[in-house]
Amino acid sequence: MHVIEIFLPLTRNDGSDQPRELFTRLRRELVDRFGGLTAFTRAPAEGLWEDEEGGVTADRIVIFEVVADIVDKDWWSDMRAQLEREFEQDEILIRARAVERL
Repeated sequence: MHVIEIFLPLTRNDGSDQPRELFTRLRRELVDRFGGLTAFTRAPAEGLWEDEEGGVTADRIVIFEVVADIVDKDWWSDMRAQLEREFEQDEILIRARAVERL
């Protein structure tokens, strides 16, 4: 079993809010495909990274999480490219890790 996490920015590069319908559509698609979803949206997390000039840039993010028996890397690669276009981002982080049900 794998937990797959999608890190989504709440704002676009110009500082405007991401359209709410992007999150709604993605939620629906993930629930339809994986049978459930956990959305960490109450207290947005903060993503930090070093930019090209050596400064630190921050994003407020939410995390969508699904559980899958297998990781279809081709499907997730296509999903990441789609999300990068829709959310107008250079990169969207999607990560998977194997988990053991206790």
